Amino acid sequence: MILSSRVKKLKPYVPGEQPKDRIYIKLNANENPYPPSPFVQNAVLDFVKNHPEKLGLYPDPDSNELHAAIADMLNKSGGVLCRAKTNADGSVEPSEEDKIPFTVTPQMIYTGNGSDEVLSMVFYAFFDSSKRFVMPEFTYSFYPVYAGYYDIPTDCVPLKEDWSLDTDEMLTRAAKNNSGIIFANPNAPTGLGLTREQVRQMLKKASSDEIFIVDEAYVDFGGESCIPLLAEFNNLVIVRTFSKSLCGAGQRLGYLVSNPELVNTITTVKNCVNHFPIDAVAQVSGKAACEDVAYYADTSRKVAEEREKFYNFLQSKGFYVLKSQTNFLFAKHPEISGADLYKKIKEQGLLIRHFATPGIEDFVRITIGTPEQMEQLMSAIDNII
Repeated sequence: MILSSRVKKLKPYVPGEQPKDRIYIKLNANENPYPPSPFVQNAVLDFVKNHPEKLGLYPDPDSNELHAAIADMLNKSGGVLCRAKTNADGSVEPSEEDKIPFTVTPQMIYTGNGSDEVLSMVFYAFFDSSKRFVMPEFTYSFYPVYAGYYDIPTDCVPLKEDWSLDTDEMLTRAAKNNSGIIFANPNAPTGLGLTREQVRQMLKKASSDEIFIVDEAYVDFGGESCIPLLAEFNNLVIVRTFSKSLCGAGQRLGYLVSNPELVNTITTVKNCVNHFPIDAVAQVSGKAACEDVAYYADTSRKVAEEREKFYNFLQSKGFYVLKSQTNFLFAKHPEISGADLYKKIKEQGLLIRHFATPGIEDFVRITIGTPEQMEQLMSAIDNII
């Protein structure tokens, strides 16, 4: 069979293990352990039962109601759910530190089938095969996959000794390459995040003619959203997802927030690929999720609180563990390899993530589950360590 040269060079993304041989407690894919809000369940049931004819019609290609709902959710929460204040009447308002100094509008929102598809559109729209765009050496492993898919060269910057981003070196290389920057904040798989002010200082020094992408997939669990910086920087694009804090990995919804001009550019790319990217049920479920901010603020706080408990437990067992702002922890133990720890925990019916990637092969990444799930994991670790 004759294949294109592009296909021969592809290196596909490897997702978290999805076993079929038995039922495991899955703490390996950074999924949210809580179900979606009852608003979502009721909205989907009502749509399918009472409006079945809409399943036979094309959905809104621009997802207008969903975009309006996302904008409203961001304005109410400030973009960080775990710190949003829930009032006695069920309304929600941002914490003082997370208030956005402008009103996010629907024209600032773009949605896709999960943040992965949103990232695909971003890579196509803003990175060029003639420039090496800059990203951290260890970060979300789909970035190099898209770089390979679109034949875009990369310039990967090693992390510092403390596993934080080397922002100075990233800026130096971006200036040298005359190219854009992308990183997750908080980063994955480390869980460490930059402050909003640190990102602001990066943007001040970066070229305003090149794209600057911040992936906020995990920010709702304790990071600092960079949405307020959109008032200052026209080259900033913020990518977010429903898969983590909004308990919607099965919904396949992601979105970005940026200035309307860049959103229009992404929309043009979308309309050249698939002008109906968000199906009707996903639009209904996403809108309903955004209308119950209090529920997701509560579940995000629960995850963050459980993360801190588990962080203390791992330290008590001699683990070296990074201080995460996400819904997972990145840790290693001096007496057992990451591969062996993964295997022994799997034998006890739980899945965590081990990366064989050189440089982080001693670590495991552990998703935070419910208190009951974490109790079982701690018991398993007690049996091993």
